[in-house]
Amino acid sequence: MTATLPDRWDCRPLLAGEDDLTVVFQPIVDLATATVAGYEALARFPGTASPDVWFAAAAEAGLGAELEALAIRRALAFLPDLPPNTFLTVNVSPHLLGTAPVAAAFAEPATLRRVVVELTEHMPTPDLAALREQTAALRGRGALIAIDDAGSGYAGLQQLAEVRPQLVKLDRALVAGIDDDPVKAALAEMVGTFTNRVDAWLLAEGIETVGELAVFARLGVPLAQGWLLGRPAPHFAPLTPEVTQLVRNQVARAQLAESVASLLRPIRQREAFEGDDAPAPYVVLDRTGVPTELVLADPRTGGTYRAPVTLRVHPSAGVAETLQRALTRRPVHRFDPVLCTDRNGAVLGVLRIEDLASAAATP
Repeated sequence: MTATLPDRWDCRPLLAGEDDLTVVFQPIVDLATATVAGYEALARFPGTASPDVWFAAAAEAGLGAELEALAIRRALAFLPDLPPNTFLTVNVSPHLLGTAPVAAAFAEPATLRRVVVELTEHMPTPDLAALREQTAALRGRGALIAIDDAGSGYAGLQQLAEVRPQLVKLDRALVAGIDDDPVKAALAEMVGTFTNRVDAWLLAEGIETVGELAVFARLGVPLAQGWLLGRPAPHFAPLTPEVTQLVRNQVARAQLAESVASLLRPIRQREAFEGDDAPAPYVVLDRTGVPTELVLADPRTGGTYRAPVTLRVHPSAGVAETLQRALTRRPVHRFDPVLCTDRNGAVLGVLRIEDLASAAATP
């Protein structure tokens, strides 16, 4: 080993006694369904040194490919035990993907279906054309390709364009504290838009707080990973009931925030035969309970005016969609309130155009 790394981190004995390298699995969560979509295989080593230290030590000793190949083989050995409808992510340095030890490790399984090969970003990739060919060969055997740490490091636009990954992992630096940083949220949204355009999935890793989870639920990020959702374990662990409920609650709140339900204003209801002496605003119902008219205050005259019910929406309707529908009505009714009803037609409240416009303009 070089002088920069203590002898106790010499990885040559580790390669001789392969059982010393173990693998743990961290769940990757599908936020829309609150279920495990896959697991990331993570290498663990003897002692207190982190995996990054061991891999750096191997690289300095000229054994980087051998140690990564060992970690890949250990991870792929668990494929037969992988739960149904999940995938297994294994990490590899892009510059080592074409080496003989790593290629041999990936060649051992009969197929790479349900395997995601994650290209980690620890140093630049000198030959993008070769990387494109290598990832294409892995795809030919059924693997999917992921790029780690998008948004920083060496995962630049050129590499994304060359590799065309099916999974893009957002850099942890953009995840930590995103609920208190609108710039990070904007960058995450930008990466999410890019992944949608290239038919890839975005994965936010390193989520540790409920606030961070809430932001990614609101942004519609499909996949998430982090200690809040599940820590690495020596087996393929399911989500705990508490985590499942937490994810469902955050996704439901995000959907509610994007719907008109949070903008509802109460309104009185009167049947047509009751007369019009009640103070505005109120909605007029016919004898079958169907809303037909809105009686509204006229700020210009101080009186009231009647407007037909020209648009009814369900509380789950989206804000932007409802605003667009409202503004495409006839000019005379374009700025009248929108009536909100349940699926049975019962009146729940009204939506003011200015409220819809303000909500639609809020990022």
